[in-house]
Amino acid sequence: MNGKIFFWLLVTIVLIPARPTEAQQPKKVHRVGYLSGASFSSSSMSARIESFRQVLRELGYTEGKNIFIEWRSAEENADRMQELAAELVRLQVDVIVTGGSTSTRSAKKATSTIPIVMAQDDDPVGSGFVASLARPGGNITGLSTLSPELSGKRLELLKEIVPRLSRVAVIGNLTSPGSPQGLKEIELAAGALGVKLQHLDVQNPNDIETAFRAAGKGRADAVIELSGAVLISQRTRVAELAAKSRLPAIYHRREFVEAGGLMSYATNIIDLERRAATYVDKILKGAKPTDLPVEQPKKFEFIVNLKAAKQIGLTIPPNVLARADKVIK
Repeated sequence: MNGKIFFWLLVTIVLIPARPTEAQQPKKVHRVGYLSGASFSSSSMSARIESFRQVLRELGYTEGKNIFIEWRSAEENADRMQELAAELVRLQVDVIVTGGSTSTRSAKKATSTIPIVMAQDDDPVGSGFVASLARPGGNITGLSTLSPELSGKRLELLKEIVPRLSRVAVIGNLTSPGSPQGLKEIELAAGALGVKLQHLDVQNPNDIETAFRAAGKGRADAVIELSGAVLISQRTRVAELAAKSRLPAIYHRREFVEAGGLMSYATNIIDLERRAATYVDKILKGAKPTDLPVEQPKKFEFIVNLKAAKQIGLTIPPNVLARADKVIK
């Protein structure tokens, strides 16, 4: 009798469900790839990375525990980008975050299955990354900078600091994605402001000095820069040539001002990095890129470099300075 009681007690113990804490499966460890063309050591890139990491921490991710991030930078050498993208694919990361159009294009070539989150892109549709902002339609989603649409506002700011502005040189790769829309916005603003435009195409680094010489010959009063990988990589040289030519210039990225340029009016990229982290979280929790619309920026920033203004003998009106989000003195 005692043996039967012992037998049924043993069966009962075996059949009792494990406590929830004992039954939990080990949490999945996620692996994320981050692909950028810029150097991670630069001050602007460091700030972007930290904002991305901060949001991931707020969402419950701890690097080295439940998430590993594979950081890959081409160090402004575009030729390395495809190799780095292929490396992330070989590592079988769960999602790839891209820091710009060049890295997004390389990631797109490397995989059609791993989800890709654009931390920023000037023209996702024009670049062929997504079918539309509302319905991306593939393995890519993320954030748009709206940079081309801001081009008209940049010309208006130039007019405020140069009241007699009559001729403006537009410098950039006029055929790159985003440039046609940017040019359209500039032309609309130019018509309203009574400003004549001089289009100067820059396809490679050797075209930059030629463009500034042409701006001088064309009696340009100022320069407006269109987005383009060549100008971004050569931003210090661009800023130096603008100063040498004594031409007020406005740019589409804050990095130009940090490199010595006069002004920039652009999307707040750090905010986009924060929002990119939320896309990563959604995808790691099961969302598909095709179901996540590409979002537009909500924050913008206007930066003025008074050192650059002094170098060309330009006085920035107080009412313009009062609107600046950051002033470099």
